[in-house]
Amino acid sequence: MLNFVLFGPPGAGKGTQSEKLIERYQLNHISTGDIFRAHISNQTPLGKQVSALIADGQLVPDAITIAMLEDEVDKNPGAKGFIFDGFPRTVAQAAALDEFLESKGSSITAVIALDVDQEELTKRIAERQKLTGRVDDQADKLQKRIEEYFSKTIHVLPYYEAQQKLSKVNGIGKIDDIFAELCSVVDQYQS
Repeated sequence: MLNFVLFGPPGAGKGTQSEKLIERYQLNHISTGDIFRAHISNQTPLGKQVSALIADGQLVPDAITIAMLEDEVDKNPGAKGFIFDGFPRTVAQAAALDEFLESKGSSITAVIALDVDQEELTKRIAERQKLTGRVDDQADKLQKRIEEYFSKTIHVLPYYEAQQKLSKVNGIGKIDDIFAELCSVVDQYQS
């Protein structure tokens, strides 16, 4: 089973590239953001709780995120593998994901980090906000999310680097060029 973490700050292109990777490699996509948005739009009790946190620019607590993620994996027992997008965001989450996958007889195959600078991120998200109107893309909340990424989330990379599972890809350029680089990483793990 191929399990990849697609890593990068808000606006790095994780969603765009995940779609292309899913199509090419028939992997299941697990985006914590998409899961949160589904719960929010369905007004589930969890969705209401998550909505308040996200609207304030905060991260959802690990216990909630991990439980939702495990549920998504369990819904897809015949999957060839997964792309985890937006998770893990902390070393504790990375360790919990490792433990969960190990209990399923699996593991993270590789972590692919999309490198994008803050100036480019701000430009991309401003564009996305115009198109989608996502609450978490508003300037004040976006700044919180980017700061959260660079102060906390980035520390997950050394965790995977120590496991020799980290690859970095330049996330600036043409979508298809970035995709080709991502495929060259994924293809190393195809049997």
